[in-house]
Amino acid sequence: MASNRKLISASKFMSLVLRHDPGSVGLQLDGSGWAAIDDLVARSNGRLTDQTVREIVATNDKQRFAISDDGMRIRANQGHSVEVDLGLAPVTPPETLYHGTSQRALDAILREGLKRMSRQHVHLSSDVTTATVVGQRHGKPVVLSVAAGQMHRAGIAFFQSANGVWLVTEVDQKYLSQT
Repeated sequence: MASNRKLISASKFMSLVLRHDPGSVGLQLDGSGWAAIDDLVARSNGRLTDQTVREIVATNDKQRFAISDDGMRIRANQGHSVEVDLGLAPVTPPETLYHGTSQRALDAILREGLKRMSRQHVHLSSDVTTATVVGQRHGKPVVLSVAAGQMHRAGIAFFQSANGVWLVTEVDQKYLSQT
């Protein structure tokens, strides 16, 4: 078993490669974001072993990655800035979802809404606690309530990734309120 520090470093490397820049190591993702685990390990320049990859998938509290049913491929569950089709079907969200952000981003968000920026989707949480943790990564946390049920009734599609993160292309400011 790898040390916690090594697992964190390896997980960050996997996030970079599988979510944002597979080309940085010469890896190609298929249209659904999958890559062969053996290929990822071989191109990791010694940063990953098969065992480390599987340990990260099994123990990552955010469940950022999934291994295919045949155990041969891996992909990130969400958060891509490269174009992939995760094959998620639209689902009905709960009436309220939450988004964690920083105090410094609040004015722009309340003025312009939530934008996906360089990613494929805006990420939303089903509970305030998770949204607070997300917001803390960016500074002093602020949690926004999202009127997801109202958005859904207005025809806006919601998706849920394998690890429970809610995904939507954007959130207009009229659907936001500060909790």
